Amino acid sequence: MLKINSLEINLNSKPFVLPEIGINHNGSLETAFKIVDAAKRAGAKIIKHQTHIPIDEMSEEAKKIKPGNSKRNIFNIIESSSLNEENEYKLLKYVKSKKMIFISTPFSRLAVDRLIKFKVPAFKIGSGEMSNFPLLEYICKFKKPLLVSTGMHSLSDVSKTYNFLKKKKIKFALLHTTNLYPSKDQYLRLNSITEMRKKFPEIPMGISDHTPDLLSSIVGVSLGAKIIEKHFVHDKKKVVGPDINASIDEKQLKDLINVVDRTYKQLKGNKTRLREEQITRNFAFASVISLKEIKKGEKFSKKNLWVKRPGTGYFNSDQLLKLYGKVAKKRIKENTQLKKTDVI
Repeated sequence: MLKINSLEINLNSKPFVLPEIGINHNGSLETAFKIVDAAKRAGAKIIKHQTHIPIDEMSEEAKKIKPGNSKRNIFNIIESSSLNEENEYKLLKYVKSKKMIFISTPFSRLAVDRLIKFKVPAFKIGSGEMSNFPLLEYICKFKKPLLVSTGMHSLSDVSKTYNFLKKKKIKFALLHTTNLYPSKDQYLRLNSITEMRKKFPEIPMGISDHTPDLLSSIVGVSLGAKIIEKHFVHDKKKVVGPDINASIDEKQLKDLINVVDRTYKQLKGNKTRLREEQITRNFAFASVISLKEIKKGEKFSKKNLWVKRPGTGYFNSDQLLKLYGKVAKKRIKENTQLKKTDVI
């Protein structure tokens, strides 16, 4: 089990939705506040941010790299979309003022230091940092619980990170991820959640979902995901940015939280008789009945006994064969349930 403040995550815990602000605020604290307000209205209990300090995160070569979802280089995107320390702290305080939990993804050592100064209760580890062992080594020094995305990696890659974190005695969860923005159905590979659950049976699983709708998140819950991370923005029509087309809005978030709760309720339990079904069993099940009038002393057989609804008789349908050959203790009317006192 790992805990993020009052939020407990284990193999049996209720799944929760983790709205990811990321860089959807485009560096505007005002927009970030609007996103938080929308998440609160939708019912979210936790918010995830991204802590970027571009000069500590990227080298000069990053200015020549363009991601698949933008025409701008990644350094320029991050530089224009990140919050400085003062504004990120204001964001954290605002989230807390809404009685929500604030966590973030650090992308460099200085980002880790900032979040430690902020006293965040946990770190989210991005897919790119899952195998960045120098940075993981630094992060693990602080013994915070980790939510680790596993996109762009194979199962053997995940095993290396699993073993590394186990040796560090860090509590963590693993999130299946496809790092395409947005992700198309044929690339989701949601059976990976089942695969990782078998490989790491004691570790809580989740999904970091980069599709623009809710289906894959719901399927993820049905496969055992306890954490559903979704990029989130208050209004997709009013904000532009590289992650917007992989984000959900306020209505979708509200729907997702509701559906995740309902899915969890529907998955709980095992194949036993429900006490609440008795009212239906009474009429849906069958009891042993007389096919015709049976005289006192007459033997029961296929000719005079059968089964019919309702199931309120003394003899259930599965007792029919056992009654054949026994004798009627008294006269029995046609098409009536057999009673205990009718049998010698």
